[in-house]
Amino acid sequence: MPTLPDEPLPPSDSEPHRHRRMAESFGVDAERYDRTRPPYPDAMVEAVIAATPGPDLLDVGCGTGIEARQFRAAGCRVLGVEPDERMAGFARREGIEVEVSTFETWEPAGRMFDGVVAGTAWHWVDPFAGAAKAARVLRPGGRLAAFWHIFQLPPEVAEAFAAVYRRLVPDAPFDLRGDRQGMDVYQKMLTKPADGIRQAGGFGDPEHWRFDWERSYTRDEWLDQMPTQGLLTHLPAEKQAAVLEGVGAAIDKLGGRFTMPYATVVLTAARTGSA
Repeated sequence: MPTLPDEPLPPSDSEPHRHRRMAESFGVDAERYDRTRPPYPDAMVEAVIAATPGPDLLDVGCGTGIEARQFRAAGCRVLGVEPDERMAGFARREGIEVEVSTFETWEPAGRMFDGVVAGTAWHWVDPFAGAAKAARVLRPGGRLAAFWHIFQLPPEVAEAFAAVYRRLVPDAPFDLRGDRQGMDVYQKMLTKPADGIRQAGGFGDPEHWRFDWERSYTRDEWLDQMPTQGLLTHLPAEKQAAVLEGVGAAIDKLGGRFTMPYATVVLTAARTGSA
């Protein structure tokens, strides 16, 4: 069964940043998104901070502020950039300063940062333009760190999701084949962002970090999260409900709960030079 990214990849998964409809669909229920999406491992937050020369962070695609709040709690000062006003509004209510813009068009106005981070968002940024903008706003020695969750659904649940989704959306341009392993998908997806970092200049060699962990879900907890996933945010309510019904039945057969293995992967590089 496939290991799935926390955000299933859109059509033409080598250039997801071009698919703005999906990229800006997550704010349809910002409260649910924030309530159900898992935070990032403390070990990852600590590793990024340890490799960053100071506390001033720019959070690209900050969404509702999940990772921004984690970095803030660890002592960082965080400014978010988020294209969806609905997500930005939620983050502001949680005390995060946010400017509404895509990262490519955002104006730094001379501001500089010790780190540029992006939680489950960098694939929505043009890989070259994003890396060049990050290099422009990072102080020497500063760090770019983009990170994503990958999860391994139980085979019965993954099969139920794929089957009902294919039935309801037969013309969907998404590849739901069971032989596509999530880490392989992510390695492919990370190729262009890594190449963008190299081509933009001003960075050392990109590195990959990985943090493994797990989380238990009840049937209701998992179904509560599912509508925040990119494959479902744009579906009509009746089709979304049918997907949830099929997946819920599969979880019921497992006893109504399961434990999900996660891997959080980080693509990171340090800013070089003196300016």
